[in-house]
Amino acid sequence: MRIRKRKEAKPELEACSFYIANPEQHKGNWKDLFQNQNPIYLELGCGKGWFAAEFGANHPNINLLAIDIKSEILWHAMKRIENTYQEKGLQVHNLYIMPQNIEQILDIFNEQDKIERIYINFCNPWPRPRHKKRRLTHTRQLEKYKGFLVPKGQVHFKTDDDDLFKESIQYFKECGFEILEETWDLPLQEGNVQTEHEKMFREKGIKIKKLIVENRNERHTI
Repeated sequence: MRIRKRKEAKPELEACSFYIANPEQHKGNWKDLFQNQNPIYLELGCGKGWFAAEFGANHPNINLLAIDIKSEILWHAMKRIENTYQEKGLQVHNLYIMPQNIEQILDIFNEQDKIERIYINFCNPWPRPRHKKRRLTHTRQLEKYKGFLVPKGQVHFKTDDDDLFKESIQYFKECGFEILEETWDLPLQEGNVQTEHEKMFREKGIKIKKLIVENRNERHTI
């Protein structure tokens, strides 16, 4: 789906207290930005911010970094985050959004950052064989995440796509992750944070798949 360009997106994002325009400047020092010892979680491909807003507001003692590639979509995320926190009577203190091509994720994270959990929600399935290396769960990407995900840190992955889910299970196994939870028909239950896409797929009767894996790899230098 094409996101309409908005002339107000850039200046409003730049004025936002929880927007990071140049995330590479914080590489290796994300803990300093939050100025606390709370765990840092990471959402890859935050879209319009449905997950980030709800999760961040409901978990004030967890720091969350949310990434997407386009400023136009981050503008939508900013608005949803502001509204969600305001509705709950909260200030945005534990969440930052930023633009970044996830294929170059190592430009902004290294082994000093100690990310404890990664969320990947309804990423592009890239079904064509020649495009599969672009998947956020492909082994090429998982090897990068291992450089900043702590030992026993988790990846939580949701998708509507059966082939992507099945092949991602194999990707994780190949990269030394242990499968903790494999669900092919996720029920809508308390504590589940829905994204825009999850809501849409559920309304169409499409089953939601979820995978939770644990990093069993030793830390290595990137």
